[in-house]
Amino acid sequence: MRVALSCSVKKKDAGLPPDYFSEFDSEETVLSIADTIKELGNEVILFEANDRDTLLERLQSNPVDMVFNIAEGSGSRMRESEVPALLDFLSIPYTGSNPYTLALALDKAISKRIFKYENIPTPNFQVFYSVDTALKPDLKFPLIVKPNYEGSGKGISSSSVVFNQAELYKQVSKTITTYNQQALVEEFIEGKELTVGILANGKTIVLPILEIDFSQCLSSGEYFYSWKMKEFQGNKELGLEPTFHCPARLSPEVTEKVKEAALRAHKALGCLDISRTDIRLSKDNIPYVLEVNPLPGLDPKESNFPMIARAAGIEYKSLIKMILDSAAERHGVSVAGSLRQ
Repeated sequence: MRVALSCSVKKKDAGLPPDYFSEFDSEETVLSIADTIKELGNEVILFEANDRDTLLERLQSNPVDMVFNIAEGSGSRMRESEVPALLDFLSIPYTGSNPYTLALALDKAISKRIFKYENIPTPNFQVFYSVDTALKPDLKFPLIVKPNYEGSGKGISSSSVVFNQAELYKQVSKTITTYNQQALVEEFIEGKELTVGILANGKTIVLPILEIDFSQCLSSGEYFYSWKMKEFQGNKELGLEPTFHCPARLSPEVTEKVKEAALRAHKALGCLDISRTDIRLSKDNIPYVLEVNPLPGLDPKESNFPMIARAAGIEYKSLIKMILDSAAERHGVSVAGSLRQ
C-alpha cells in the first residue's frame, strides 16, 4: 500500500514569537511514524502540509491509498481541517477525525458550549472579543486567559492566571493583540492536571489516565501546563521537571468518573481513531474537561499520548499501527504487513 504522511514540521524563525511553531511536529516524530509505516511493508511519501502552492498538485500527481494525517495546518481559524477537507474533496482516505470535528475541537469556546449542552463538566467561561467586554459577574477569580483557538499551550503562561480585574484586562489585551483572535476566559480549577488518551480500534479504548504533578516545578513559577512547561518539559535548569503518574493516583471511583468524562467529550465532538482529553480534577473530585485534542502529539519520547499508551502495554510502533488499522478498517482499505518482533 502507498501511504502519504501529511505533517507540519517545526521550523525556527527569529522574527516570529517563540511559540509560533509549537503545534508543529518534530522531524523525529515524522521519521518515527514513517519508519513504522515502512516496516509494515508500505511505501511512504512525505507531504509538508503547509506547502500550499504544491500540496494539491503533489496529491494529484502521486496517487496514494491512505494518508496518515498529523498536519496542524497554518494561517486560518480552522487550519487543522485544511488537509482533511482537501483529502475528502479528492476522496483519499486518511487517519483521524474529519474536518468538522477538527474545527470544533480547535475552537475552545464552541467545544465548551457543546460540553455544557451535553452536561459534561467544563469550567465556566466567557469569550472576550475586545478589552471593552464586560466581565460576567458570575465568573469567579482566579481566572485563566487563553487564545481561543490555539493548541500546545500557545499563549498560556504563568501570568495567564489572573486574580483581579486589572490583571484580567491586561492579559486579555495581550492575548487579543498577540494572537489576533478572541480571548477565552475561564475559571481556573485548583486541583490535579490529568490527560486521558482514547483509541478507537474496532472498539473504543480509554487508556490509563496520566497525572502530571507540578509540585517540583513551583520555583519556576509554572504550576500547570503552560507553553513554557510543554516546550521545555524536563529542563532541570529551568525547574520544569514535572512528575508523571500513569495510571494516575486516583481511587477506582474517581478513575471511572474521569474516564467517563473524557469518553463523553470524545464522542460529543465526533472524534475518530484517536484523541486526548485534558482535564482538571477539582479538590471535590469533579473532572472538568478543558479541551479535546483530536491530533495529539506523537513524539516517541516527549509526547503524552505515547507515554499513556506504554502504560497500557502498547509500544510506539504498535500505537501507530493501531491508528492506521482503525482508519483502514473504517475506509475499507487493506493495510499491508505486521511489525517485526
